[in-house]
Amino acid sequence: MTNNVLAATSGTKQIICINWGMTYGPEFINRLYAMVKRNITPPFTFTCFSDIQTGLNPEIRCEDLPPLPIEKLPERTLGIWGKSRLWYPQLGSLTGPVLFLDLDIVIVGSLDVFFEVGDADDVVMARNQTTPFERLGQSSVLRFPIGKLAPLLDILRADPQGVADKYRFEQRFVTRNAPGGVKLFPRNAVLHFRQDCRRPFPLNYILAPKLPPKARVVLFPRGLHPEHAAEGRFGGENAPRSPLAHLRGLFDSRIRGSQRAFRYLRHYILPTPWIKDHWYE
Repeated sequence: MTNNVLAATSGTKQIICINWGMTYGPEFINRLYAMVKRNITPPFTFTCFSDIQTGLNPEIRCEDLPPLPIEKLPERTLGIWGKSRLWYPQLGSLTGPVLFLDLDIVIVGSLDVFFEVGDADDVVMARNQTTPFERLGQSSVLRFPIGKLAPLLDILRADPQGVADKYRFEQRFVTRNAPGGVKLFPRNAVLHFRQDCRRPFPLNYILAPKLPPKARVVLFPRGLHPEHAAEGRFGGENAPRSPLAHLRGLFDSRIRGSQRAFRYLRHYILPTPWIKDHWYE
């Protein structure tokens, strides 16, 4: 551990997020800000780069959404390539290291540790839990100095679709091409809800998802939002709530969809009470 990161910003921790389109409304930004405020040692700033700046907590710093560095987003890929807006040499009025957080995370512990790993000039990412045999970063929690990732823009602009086809996810592109390489936050600090919290089959039908004690942030990727997990709806608003209803869905293509039987069975979750203990304004 080192204090170099804090020293580089005169002790001020800089948090940023980004939002575009209609997927996430201002309530997600306000909720993220509230979680940050409850779980960080001040002083800190919270800046949102967004095309929607109404309905936000007045304590949030609003900056214009940077333009896409390419004409259109790559197709045939799962990556969130719109995050490339954060790679410009200048980013609003900010300088120095910033900690980027996705809007759909749940903060369950102190964020201070994310400013105590490595040096101020390092790019530091959460560890991707879904690829245990690949040293891959997860961009939902990402610390970088403003401008450090600018060289990635030149690579992306040269062949946007080719880059996306090669790396599939923007976080793999960052992991493999960040100048100086990337460091990773502690494994137990950033958890993946499905990998680390959901109980394995068949325990998922009798035990609610757990919250490991050393967790600081819990990620909810691949379309599972925290509110659905809190209610026990793995498949979204229309997912069956009771274990019996979910089991009946195994024989109903309208509910099961194209999922294989075991995949469908292990996806069931009971309501997760600890989410509502943290995920609120």
